[in-house]
Amino acid sequence: MTRFPNFRLGVLTLIALVALMAWDATGGDLVLARMAGSHMGFPLRENPFMVHVMHEGARNLSWVLVIALFAAIRWPLGLLRRLSTGSRAQLALTVLLSVIAVSLLKHASHTSCPWDLQEFGGMARYVSHWSWGVDDGGPGGCFPAGHASAAFAYVGGYFVLRRVSSRAAAIWLGAAMVAGLVLGVSQQLRGAHYMSHTLWTAWVCWVVGFAIEVAVTRFGSRALRPAVPAHAGS
Repeated sequence: MTRFPNFRLGVLTLIALVALMAWDATGGDLVLARMAGSHMGFPLRENPFMVHVMHEGARNLSWVLVIALFAAIRWPLGLLRRLSTGSRAQLALTVLLSVIAVSLLKHASHTSCPWDLQEFGGMARYVSHWSWGVDDGGPGGCFPAGHASAAFAYVGGYFVLRRVSSRAAAIWLGAAMVAGLVLGVSQQLRGAHYMSHTLWTAWVCWVVGFAIEVAVTRFGSRALRPAVPAHAGS
Protein backbone atom coordinates (compact mmCIF):
# COMPACT_ATOMS: atom_id res chain seq x y z
CA MET A 1 0.00 0.00 0.00
CA THR A 2 1.10 3.52 -0.67
CA ARG A 3 0.82 6.47 1.61
CA PHE A 4 -1.55 8.27 -0.71
CA PRO A 5 -4.72 6.37 0.30
CA ASN A 6 -4.00 7.11 3.98
CA PHE A 7 -3.38 10.78 3.19
CA ARG A 8 -6.68 10.96 1.35
CA LEU A 9 -8.48 9.27 4.23
CA GLY A 10 -6.80 11.69 6.63
CA VAL A 11 -8.25 14.60 4.69
CA LEU A 12 -11.70 13.01 4.75
CA THR A 13 -11.34 12.46 8.50
CA LEU A 14 -10.67 16.16 9.02
CA ILE A 15 -13.63 17.07 6.80
CA ALA A 16 -15.82 14.81 8.94
CA LEU A 17 -14.53 16.61 12.04
CA VAL A 18 -15.51 19.98 10.58
CA ALA A 19 -18.95 18.60 9.70
CA LEU A 20 -19.41 17.36 13.27
CA MET A 21 -18.49 20.75 14.69
CA ALA A 22 -20.94 22.37 12.27
CA TRP A 23 -23.70 20.02 13.47
CA ASP A 24 -22.99 20.98 17.08
CA ALA A 25 -23.28 24.65 16.14
CA THR A 26 -26.78 24.17 14.67
CA GLY A 27 -28.33 23.13 17.98
CA GLY A 28 -29.90 20.18 16.19
CA ASP A 29 -29.42 17.86 19.18
CA LEU A 30 -32.23 19.44 21.18
CA VAL A 31 -34.49 19.68 18.15
CA LEU A 32 -34.28 15.93 17.57
CA ALA A 33 -34.55 15.16 21.28
CA ARG A 34 -37.79 17.14 21.48
CA MET A 35 -39.18 15.06 18.63
CA ALA A 36 -38.72 11.91 20.71
CA GLY A 37 -39.63 13.23 24.17
CA SER A 38 -41.63 15.79 26.11
CA HIS A 39 -41.96 17.14 29.63
CA MET A 40 -43.39 13.69 30.48
CA GLY A 41 -40.14 12.03 29.43
CA PHE A 42 -39.43 9.61 26.59
CA PRO A 43 -42.22 7.11 25.85
CA LEU A 44 -39.80 4.52 24.46
CA ARG A 45 -37.35 4.66 27.37
CA GLU A 46 -38.55 1.38 28.89
CA ASN A 47 -39.93 -0.18 25.71
CA PRO A 48 -39.14 -3.94 25.95
CA PHE A 49 -37.85 -4.20 22.37
CA MET A 50 -35.64 -1.13 22.74
CA VAL A 51 -34.27 -2.27 26.10
CA HIS A 52 -33.88 -6.02 25.69
CA VAL A 53 -33.16 -6.33 21.96
CA MET A 54 -31.68 -3.05 20.71
CA HIS A 55 -29.75 -2.32 23.91
CA GLU A 56 -28.93 -5.44 25.88
CA GLY A 57 -29.10 -7.90 22.97
CA ALA A 58 -26.98 -5.78 20.64
CA ARG A 59 -24.38 -5.18 23.35
CA ASN A 60 -24.10 -8.88 24.16
CA LEU A 61 -23.85 -9.80 20.47
CA SER A 62 -21.05 -7.29 20.02
CA TRP A 63 -19.01 -8.85 22.83
CA VAL A 64 -19.55 -12.30 21.33
CA LEU A 65 -18.14 -10.98 18.05
CA VAL A 66 -15.16 -9.44 19.85
CA ILE A 67 -14.37 -12.79 21.44
CA ALA A 68 -14.76 -14.48 18.04
CA LEU A 69 -12.28 -12.02 16.48
CA PHE A 70 -9.69 -12.77 19.14
CA ALA A 71 -10.25 -16.50 18.67
CA ALA A 72 -9.82 -15.98 14.92
CA ILE A 73 -6.26 -14.76 15.49
CA ARG A 74 -5.42 -18.41 16.12
CA TRP A 75 -8.27 -20.12 14.28
CA PRO A 76 -9.37 -17.94 11.33
CA LEU A 77 -12.37 -18.68 9.16
CA GLY A 78 -13.50 -17.46 5.75
CA LEU A 79 -11.97 -14.23 4.53
CA LEU A 80 -9.93 -13.90 7.72
CA ARG A 81 -7.78 -16.82 6.56
CA ARG A 82 -6.38 -14.57 3.84
CA LEU A 83 -5.09 -12.15 6.46
CA SER A 84 -1.77 -12.54 8.22
CA THR A 85 -1.74 -13.28 11.95
CA GLY A 86 -0.62 -9.71 12.56
CA SER A 87 -3.54 -8.31 10.57
CA ARG A 88 -6.02 -10.50 12.43
CA ALA A 89 -4.57 -9.30 15.72
CA GLN A 90 -4.86 -5.70 14.54
CA LEU A 91 -8.51 -6.25 13.67
CA ALA A 92 -9.39 -7.66 17.08
CA LEU A 93 -7.37 -5.10 19.02
CA THR A 94 -8.77 -2.18 17.01
CA VAL A 95 -12.31 -3.15 17.98
CA LEU A 96 -11.42 -3.52 21.64
CA LEU A 97 -9.39 -0.30 21.82
CA SER A 98 -12.17 1.65 20.10
CA VAL A 99 -14.63 0.55 22.78
CA ILE A 100 -12.14 1.45 25.50
CA ALA A 101 -11.48 4.89 24.00
CA VAL A 102 -15.20 5.74 23.93
CA SER A 103 -15.64 4.41 27.46
CA LEU A 104 -12.79 6.57 28.79
CA LEU A 105 -14.26 9.67 27.17
CA LYS A 106 -17.65 8.90 28.72
CA HIS A 107 -16.17 8.57 32.19
CA ALA A 108 -14.43 11.94 31.80
CA SER A 109 -17.55 13.70 30.50
CA HIS A 110 -19.82 15.95 32.58
CA THR A 111 -22.56 15.84 29.93
CA SER A 112 -25.82 14.26 31.06
CA CYS A 113 -28.27 12.34 28.89
CA PRO A 114 -31.40 13.90 27.35
CA TRP A 115 -33.65 12.05 29.80
CA ASP A 116 -31.81 13.85 32.63
CA LEU A 117 -32.79 17.33 31.35
CA GLN A 118 -35.36 19.40 33.20
CA GLU A 119 -37.51 19.83 30.10
CA PHE A 120 -37.81 16.05 29.86
CA GLY A 121 -38.61 15.51 33.52
CA GLY A 122 -35.07 15.35 34.90
CA MET A 123 -32.92 17.70 36.96
CA ALA A 124 -30.14 18.79 34.59
CA ARG A 125 -29.92 21.83 32.37
CA TYR A 126 -28.60 21.62 28.83
CA VAL A 127 -24.86 22.22 28.59
CA SER A 128 -22.84 21.59 25.45
CA HIS A 129 -20.47 18.65 25.67
CA TRP A 130 -17.75 21.10 24.64
CA SER A 131 -18.09 22.75 28.05
CA TRP A 132 -15.57 20.51 29.79
CA GLY A 133 -15.64 20.89 33.56
CA VAL A 134 -19.07 22.56 33.57
CA ASP A 135 -21.58 20.67 35.71
CA ASP A 136 -25.07 20.59 34.22
CA GLY A 137 -26.66 19.44 37.47
CA GLY A 138 -27.14 15.88 36.28
CA PRO A 139 -25.16 12.64 36.64
CA GLY A 140 -23.00 13.27 33.54
CA GLY A 141 -21.05 10.49 31.84
CA CYS A 142 -23.20 10.50 28.71
CA PHE A 143 -20.84 11.70 25.98
CA PRO A 144 -20.08 10.13 23.54
CA ALA A 145 -22.55 7.29 22.90
CA GLY A 146 -21.14 4.14 24.42
CA HIS A 147 -23.85 1.85 23.10
CA ALA A 148 -23.28 2.87 19.49
CA SER A 149 -19.64 1.87 19.90
CA ALA A 150 -20.88 -1.74 20.00
CA ALA A 151 -21.08 -1.39 16.21
CA PHE A 152 -18.90 1.59 15.35
CA ALA A 153 -15.91 -0.07 17.02
CA TYR A 154 -15.74 -2.38 14.02
CA VAL A 155 -15.17 0.36 11.43
CA GLY A 156 -11.42 -0.04 11.89
CA GLY A 157 -11.73 -3.43 10.22
CA TYR A 158 -11.94 -1.54 6.94
CA PHE A 159 -8.22 -0.77 7.09
CA VAL A 160 -7.32 -4.40 7.67
CA LEU A 161 -9.64 -6.00 5.12
CA ARG A 162 -8.68 -3.66 2.29
CA ARG A 163 -5.34 -5.48 2.20
CA VAL A 164 -7.03 -8.54 0.74
CA SER A 165 -10.36 -7.32 -0.68
CA SER A 166 -11.47 -3.75 -1.30
CA ARG A 167 -15.05 -4.96 -1.82
CA ALA A 168 -15.14 -6.84 1.49
CA ALA A 169 -13.61 -3.84 3.24
CA ALA A 170 -16.29 -1.53 1.86
CA ILE A 171 -19.07 -3.92 2.85
CA TRP A 172 -17.61 -4.30 6.35
CA LEU A 173 -17.37 -0.53 6.78
CA GLY A 174 -20.89 0.04 5.48
CA ALA A 175 -22.35 -2.63 7.76
CA ALA A 176 -20.59 -1.20 10.82
CA MET A 177 -21.75 2.33 10.02
CA VAL A 178 -25.36 1.33 9.40
CA ALA A 179 -25.48 -0.83 12.54
CA GLY A 180 -23.94 1.97 14.61
CA LEU A 181 -26.48 4.50 13.34
CA VAL A 182 -29.35 2.10 14.06
CA LEU A 183 -28.12 1.56 17.62
CA GLY A 184 -27.53 5.28 18.05
CA VAL A 185 -31.00 6.22 16.83
CA SER A 186 -32.60 3.59 19.07
CA GLN A 187 -30.87 5.11 22.08
CA GLN A 188 -31.85 8.60 20.96
CA LEU A 189 -35.49 7.53 20.81
CA ARG A 190 -35.15 6.30 24.40
CA GLY A 191 -33.67 9.62 25.48
CA ALA A 192 -30.29 8.09 26.27
CA HIS A 193 -28.23 10.15 23.80
CA TYR A 194 -28.21 13.08 21.39
CA MET A 195 -27.45 12.62 17.72
CA SER A 196 -24.07 14.32 18.16
CA HIS A 197 -23.12 11.66 20.72
CA THR A 198 -23.66 8.96 18.10
CA LEU A 199 -21.81 10.85 15.37
CA TRP A 200 -18.86 11.57 17.66
CA THR A 201 -18.66 7.90 18.61
CA ALA A 202 -18.38 6.99 14.93
CA TRP A 203 -15.63 9.56 14.45
CA VAL A 204 -13.68 8.48 17.53
CA CYS A 205 -13.82 4.80 16.52
CA TRP A 206 -12.70 5.67 12.99
CA VAL A 207 -9.79 7.74 14.31
CA VAL A 208 -8.68 4.93 16.63
CA GLY A 209 -8.70 2.48 13.72
CA PHE A 210 -6.95 4.95 11.44
CA ALA A 211 -4.26 5.76 14.01
CA ILE A 212 -3.55 2.07 14.60
CA GLU A 213 -3.37 1.50 10.84
CA VAL A 214 -0.88 4.31 10.34
CA ALA A 215 1.26 2.98 13.20
CA VAL A 216 1.33 -0.65 12.14
CA THR A 217 1.87 0.00 8.44
CA ARG A 218 4.84 2.17 9.33
CA PHE A 219 6.46 -0.09 11.91
CA GLY A 220 5.15 -3.57 11.14
CA SER A 221 4.56 -3.82 7.40
CA ARG A 222 6.27 -7.21 7.10
CA ALA A 223 3.92 -8.80 9.66
CA LEU A 224 0.90 -7.46 7.79
CA ARG A 225 1.50 -9.19 4.47
CA PRO A 226 -1.55 -11.26 3.47
CA ALA A 227 -1.38 -14.93 4.40
CA VAL A 228 -2.88 -15.69 0.98
CA PRO A 229 -2.24 -13.39 -2.00
CA ALA A 230 -5.16 -11.06 -2.68
CA HIS A 231 -7.08 -11.87 -5.83
CA ALA A 232 -6.83 -9.38 -8.63
CA GLY A 233 -9.87 -7.16 -8.90
CA SER A 234 -11.07 -8.03 -5.38
